[in-house]
Amino acid sequence: MRPEVRERVLQAYKRIAEVDRPEVWITLRNEDDVLAEAVALDEALASGAALPLAGVLVAVKDNIDVAGLPTTAACPEFAYTPAASAIAVERLTSQGALVLGKTNLDQFATGLVGTRSPYGAVRCAWDPTLISGGSSSGSAVAVALGIVDVGIGTDTAGSGRVPAAFHDIVGIKASLGIVPNTGVVPACADYDCVTVLARDLDSAAAAMKVMTGPTASDSRSRAWPADVRLAASPQPRVAVPRDDDLTALSPAYRRAFEATVAGLADKGISHAEVDISALLDAAKLLYDGAIVAQRYSAVGTFLDTAPSGADPTVAAIVGSAAGPSAHRYVDDLDALATAETAAQALLSGFDGLLLPTTTEHPTIAAVQADPIGINRRLGTFTNFCNLLDMAAVAVPGAPTPDGDPFGVMVVVPAFEDQIAIDLAAQLSGVASPSLIDDGIEVLVVGAHLRGFPVHHQLTERGARFGGEVRTTADYRLVDLHTTPPKPGLVRRAGDGAPIAGELYRMSAAAVGTFLAGLPAPMGLGPVELSDGRSVTGFCCAHDAAEAGTDITEYGGWRAYLDQGLRS
Repeated sequence: MRPEVRERVLQAYKRIAEVDRPEVWITLRNEDDVLAEAVALDEALASGAALPLAGVLVAVKDNIDVAGLPTTAACPEFAYTPAASAIAVERLTSQGALVLGKTNLDQFATGLVGTRSPYGAVRCAWDPTLISGGSSSGSAVAVALGIVDVGIGTDTAGSGRVPAAFHDIVGIKASLGIVPNTGVVPACADYDCVTVLARDLDSAAAAMKVMTGPTASDSRSRAWPADVRLAASPQPRVAVPRDDDLTALSPAYRRAFEATVAGLADKGISHAEVDISALLDAAKLLYDGAIVAQRYSAVGTFLDTAPSGADPTVAAIVGSAAGPSAHRYVDDLDALATAETAAQALLSGFDGLLLPTTTEHPTIAAVQADPIGINRRLGTFTNFCNLLDMAAVAVPGAPTPDGDPFGVMVVVPAFEDQIAIDLAAQLSGVASPSLIDDGIEVLVVGAHLRGFPVHHQLTERGARFGGEVRTTADYRLVDLHTTPPKPGLVRRAGDGAPIAGELYRMSAAAVGTFLAGLPAPMGLGPVELSDGRSVTGFCCAHDAAEAGTDITEYGGWRAYLDQGLRS
């Protein structure tokens, strides 16, 4: 067995004993069973299996099915034992992830506090007097305590983001439907998302990447569109809320957000203030409008039986959701459509919207004294995201004046998930991981290189830089003597040299518009790289090449120009 896998499992169970936080787990798997899976995993790796998540330890929120483990949604009377895992979990384990157990949550994923459970209030990892944040409370704390590498949660109102903010970790809430909800107990079926919590962006993105992709078993699941953007702008610009939109923040969080915004320029990000009042108004519709009827549709009939394990606050919220009329529901859907259009207009010219994740970090005692009011306030900046079909990535911001964690979110329109990750990475000072493998690799060798005249044609289409590469020795490069200056690449099997270039990944639709806009004599065709790959690259007509000047000896356009042969 690979000792690091075995040791990681042993360390996790040792850590569970050390921290003594039984409220984190509803069902914890037997250590020997997990070690046996580690043995099987090692055998698969020894046989040459490609498992990108090999040995990654995962905690799964207990409203998400794991085969053979009970799903309770934090209500004992609701429990059932599924024969199959949720698609999101199955995709993780199929790539080598190991599930340690099922974690506590705000019952039926109704809450942002982590205290609404008969299995106990989940306490903050670093201060047990404070709330952990919900509803994905157990999964977040399992990550923050160093027990698991990845926590899987859900997010309807902010449940995958608020606990991330409280614990200085990362939370990714993808666009609606990008991760299938098959095997997930619904809260609001149209607005539920499976989410990832992790200590770093790389780990979170790796897990999210594996879980994405549509399935016939979930009619709401969606694929990345053909025109998906694969990278943020080279000089990104974000919108930030006006002071008038930040009144819900506690003084400490207000200063932390101001410090985060003040540091944007040093991170290469520009910003401008915008009016987000339309978004904040839309957020109120999740609980104060008729949309809450979806919660009754999900579990209202069950809670009407008055199970003894029902949390009183959750039961009251779901019970009241039976009241709104159908015409009120239609009116609220119309209001959301209007707000979604306003959100798109608001973000025009920006890569994303930077917001505080939540408003304050209350104590457990305060929430027990005011369970509805505080919970409502905590969702001020998160509630609208799913209602308006937006994606978000939560990362640590500047700490509070007392040095406590404070979190921010990058919020983007649907399917701009990679843009949110890129911005979150830039905020965090780390390299940005790739979330989306869709698209076509395109080689550029001349005027589209970084720093050259038409490079913007790539960045405007959201092309993602894939590195510097070289062709095989079967190509020649010529100066075409055009304005602006550009070279042509011509295949000459057995009579060429390696030519330097840059590789970009672009969506299929972006490649189509790119090709349509190319002037004669340029075109796109297959090009062989020195590493054996065949990609789409620039080529030119042979007659144009014959009329140009052969510059193959320089090995690339940049080297040619650097020697002052062209200005």
